[in-house]
Amino acid sequence: MTVKPDFSKQHGLLPAIVQDAESGSVLMLAYMNELAWSKTVETGKAHYWSRSRRKLWLKGEESGHVQLVREIYLDCDRDTILLKVVQLGGAACHTGYQSCFYQRFVNGAMEIIGERVFDPEEVYKK
Repeated sequence: MTVKPDFSKQHGLLPAIVQDAESGSVLMLAYMNELAWSKTVETGKAHYWSRSRRKLWLKGEESGHVQLVREIYLDCDRDTILLKVVQLGGAACHTGYQSCFYQRFVNGAMEIIGERVFDPEEVYKK
């Protein structure tokens, strides 16, 4: 029997925490359904379910900033996924930062603590 997340929970859409495989820094949070899980396991590249576009999404399909999966963990209830990845292109965030968590909440305001790796206007020319 192959072990996999319990997609019977949370309407089949489970949170996926994504960490840099080397540094351990949290890069992003996304969601996976059974199709995204299968494609990730099959290809070794992170796939997610886009809630806004309502479709399967290969991370980096537009930018080229693909996530190569090095390790996969499931929590004790098998309803949260943790991916440790090598982030190609140096940035996981569509705004050009290494991590989607580039802002810190301090005294009621947001403080930018990350450095922009790329210009999203150049990468996502539409």
